[in-house]
Amino acid sequence: MQNPDIHPDTKPTNSPTLTHLDRQGQAQMVDVSTKQTSDRQATATGSVSMQAKTLAAIQSGNAPKGDVIGTARLAGIMAAKQTALLIPLCHPLPLKKIEVTIEPDDELPGYQIYATVKTKSETGVEMEALTAVSVAALTLYDMAKALEKSMCIRDIHLVEKIGGKSGHWQAASPTPA
Repeated sequence: MQNPDIHPDTKPTNSPTLTHLDRQGQAQMVDVSTKQTSDRQATATGSVSMQAKTLAAIQSGNAPKGDVIGTARLAGIMAAKQTALLIPLCHPLPLKKIEVTIEPDDELPGYQIYATVKTKSETGVEMEALTAVSVAALTLYDMAKALEKSMCIRDIHLVEKIGGKSGHWQAASPTPA
């Protein structure tokens, strides 16, 4: 529903500029055609926690669906390449490198997932890295759900981005609990 106090062709003067909305408040893809092409990289992480016996079964190769980690890693790579089809206002990008690693973590217990994505383009690859981690985690869950349905996907977040107008950004280290 439209605010009757605001004319549809006018942006309120006291609100910040929203780059993904047109003058009528409709979602739009941002025009990046005038931006400088540069090397860009983003790294994201997340985890899947589970019972110790589930972790042991996956590590020993005893999951009913087969290679849990290999399948999850490939799913993450494929997902990064499909981000523009999944997230409505993301630009399709020429990805130059996608690296997904999935490491066992006995402390969780479970797995830590990392994705690093690189491109040379006018816009960044943060969403591609986050999508890779998300889909790798979902695939890990799917591949191991016959062993345990109470697994938990947690803490998916951006760790670092390099390049573009805003330069280098790195997440603050989490404080120990």
